[in-house]
Amino acid sequence: MSILKKNMLVLALVSSAFAANAADQGSGTVTFTGSIIDAPCSINPNSVDQTVALGEISQASLANLGTSTPRNFTVDLENCDLTNKSKVAITFNGSPDAINSDLLGITGTAKGAGIVITDGSGSPIKLGVSSTARSLGEGNNTLLYSAYLQGNSATAGSVVPGSFSSVADFTLAYQ
Repeated sequence: MSILKKNMLVLALVSSAFAANAADQGSGTVTFTGSIIDAPCSINPNSVDQTVALGEISQASLANLGTSTPRNFTVDLENCDLTNKSKVAITFNGSPDAINSDLLGITGTAKGAGIVITDGSGSPIKLGVSSTARSLGEGNNTLLYSAYLQGNSATAGSVVPGSFSSVADFTLAYQ
């Protein structure tokens, strides 16, 4: 065999070795989800499913209907076309506290408190009751809310330490 043919054969063998290493070295799946809604604004995906950390709250701060520090959260609206509707109201729903139905109930080992959700001005929004409608601007809008824990009784010793969680769903109504 000529030297040229030998070099070509060696080159072909070396090239095929590198090609073998380029084989599949991992794979996965990407699932895309969402929904198409009949509304003037889209809801930013980060606003659809949120977690608001209320922190580690002292039992003493909740005694006698006391409260924790409010923690802000937002509902971000995108690409708003306000041709037909230019205001939005929000309704929060969830399991109410057993003692004070204005509070969102908590589950877990902690007892004696519930969650208050407020609008951007700090006014409480009752569960199941639509908030006051607020004006929107064309394009993107950020709706500011906050939440805090409140003791549900003025009875001494009613707040029991422990962990808690709660879930509130929201519904937007455009006007």
